[in-house]
Amino acid sequence: MSSTERRPFLPLDNDSIYKVETVVILETQVDDMTSQAIAYTTEKLLQNDALDVYTQAITMKKSRCGTLITVICDRDHQSICEQILFQETSTLGIRFRLQERKILDRQICEVMTEYGSARVKIARREGFKTVQPEYDDCAKLARSHNIPLIQIQQAVFLAGLALLKSKS
Repeated sequence: MSSTERRPFLPLDNDSIYKVETVVILETQVDDMTSQAIAYTTEKLLQNDALDVYTQAITMKKSRCGTLITVICDRDHQSICEQILFQETSTLGIRFRLQERKILDRQICEVMTEYGSARVKIARREGFKTVQPEYDDCAKLARSHNIPLIQIQQAVFLAGLALLKSKS
């Protein structure tokens, strides 16, 4: 399952715009790694279907500067994400917990612009929907056409709005 595909959600009720899913939170602290190694680890985790990875500057024991690495993943990807953390970082241990999260119902659609096709996320909210262009698709189009990213994002956003209006 790729990171753009989602498992079926558990609705809170038949008309709810929110869904509940259980995710795994992995955390580890390191104080002896370069920022390049942490960036590489983050990249590798995301390539292996981590839902999100973020880091925070922290102060560790003995007042050492360190980094907290947090990984959010599906239960199916917990093992591979742990393996990556153990292989690519200096950590000696990983904390983990299951956590429920409430998320908006959304779908990913492809839209066509004068620059090419790109995906948008359409999220259903209370009384309205929102459109969010997919960054990776927009960045690829901006690079290939050598034009500003914001110009591509605007074109993709407008195409997403047109798609929403056509479905109404």
